[in-house]
Amino acid sequence: MAEFSVWAPRPERVRLDVEGTLHDMVRSDDDWWRAEVDARPDARYGFVLDDDPKVLPDPRSARQPDGVHERSQLWRPDPDVWSDAGWAGRSIEGGVIYELHIGTFTPDGTLDSAIEKLDYLVDLGVDLVELMPVNAFGGTHGWGYDGVLWYAVHEPYGGPDALVRFVDACHSRGLGVLIDAVFNHLGPSGNYLPKYGPYLSTGSNPWGESINIADADADEVRRYIIDCALRWMRDFHADGLRLDAVHALVDTTAIHILEELSAETDSLARELGRPLSLVAESDLNDPRLITPRDRGGLGMTAQWDDDIHHAIHAAVSGERQGYYGDFGSLESLASTLKNGYFHAGTYSSFRHRRHGRPLDTSTIPATRLLAYTLTHDQVGNRAIGDRPSQNLTSGQLAVKAALALGSPYTAMLFMGEEWASSSPFQFFSSHPEPELARATAEGRKREFAEHGWDADEIPDPQDPATFERSKLNWDEVDDGDHGRLRHIYRELIALRHNEADLADPWLEHLQVDYDEPQQWIVMRRGVFAVACNLGPESVEVPVTGEVVLSWGEPSVGANSTRLDGHSFAIIRATD
Repeated sequence: MAEFSVWAPRPERVRLDVEGTLHDMVRSDDDWWRAEVDARPDARYGFVLDDDPKVLPDPRSARQPDGVHERSQLWRPDPDVWSDAGWAGRSIEGGVIYELHIGTFTPDGTLDSAIEKLDYLVDLGVDLVELMPVNAFGGTHGWGYDGVLWYAVHEPYGGPDALVRFVDACHSRGLGVLIDAVFNHLGPSGNYLPKYGPYLSTGSNPWGESINIADADADEVRRYIIDCALRWMRDFHADGLRLDAVHALVDTTAIHILEELSAETDSLARELGRPLSLVAESDLNDPRLITPRDRGGLGMTAQWDDDIHHAIHAAVSGERQGYYGDFGSLESLASTLKNGYFHAGTYSSFRHRRHGRPLDTSTIPATRLLAYTLTHDQVGNRAIGDRPSQNLTSGQLAVKAALALGSPYTAMLFMGEEWASSSPFQFFSSHPEPELARATAEGRKREFAEHGWDADEIPDPQDPATFERSKLNWDEVDDGDHGRLRHIYRELIALRHNEADLADPWLEHLQVDYDEPQQWIVMRRGVFAVACNLGPESVEVPVTGEVVLSWGEPSVGANSTRLDGHSFAIIRATD
């Protein structure tokens, strides 16, 4: 016998469909419906609500073999498949994270094919792999942020069994795994949750209707979110989650859902005997997010820090449009590197108001903030999905890498960044509904046309070619400057791992010097100086010692070092 249950306060009648046979379900006072029936371990099933004959998938479905519009399938993790009993876990703090999208990481675009590239990542030196969302969403390919069945693994990636194999393979190589989880909205294709209950609130965010985490009947919706989050870490052995756009989780209750999730994650970590990390994406620049719960914070392990990205990218590239408007100077770069946030109760010209709150650098280590020069957002949300490698010199890319990887912050790379991949990462989707497909394509063109782009230049997200051209070209990894840059990334990561001064997490120990007209900046970290020349002409930088890594050919003198244009040198003091 198998027990089936579903929370469904809205319908007056719920029937269970198992392999085409209907069974009545019994409603409890808590609006959960339950039934016990004979069923195979891999039976297809779903629920029929009231008089609507359509069989709907289970909101907590573990597998959707035929897509998000069809019946669910029973699935349980097989404990005998795992070989990671000796895995002690890995915290993200101070590590190097590698963000990747399963569908475009390899030509086949599956979890099993991604396993074949794990030895490459080990050689690169990364500590954890961060998977863009692998939850079930409508269509065959997409970014994954329009998921509608959060508990299921996207079937074209290989489904839940493939995710088990992937995580197990990572752990066998010493790699941790983070899974990107989206709890702030639901996608437009296959979202049947409102038929069951009040999963959506009266509010909205840029991606659609908000999730009900504070309105009437929110308790079960909060439980739905937290149980899903814990499931990735318990059933799939993930080492943590990246939580998408938590600023869109509008919670007016006394105990914020992130604080609740943090507490339950810590409890699960104690039960499993290994560290578990929660990394939040937030637009708020609010240090309370990464402040421990016992000090009045929400207890997130770390957060993405877009200010660091903006400061590095604008200073190196010269771009000033949109949210880069307040960045670009070495003064803003130095301030951000030194303080974690650039906007910390200061005026944001992009938002037309004050933004952020100062970070207490004496109590919050830099490792609770992520530094990066590239993310899926910072490429894919550009009009044509162009990478910095398509616009900057190899030297400029190397300088960006030195600033991020040479900083005290936890570091993150986006797939292919380390070899200056020539492939764009464009916004792509595969909505099966014609009207939704058309609206998505037209909306994308209209959005960027309003910002001055020629609508004809904007890739159609529904065109399969947009997806195909976003796949990495692994043939170029070792070619020329591609291979040279990859070597630099590997050496920068090795220095982070092997040198105590470069692993120091405290911003109070960081010194930053710069010369705006000469376009050089130096991060001093113990005996090391990370000296970067952002300008095209060679300059004299007031540091000297032993060059341990460089891009270009630095010339060390008695009192200074000459750096080529668009180059860097990491110099160890010899006094």
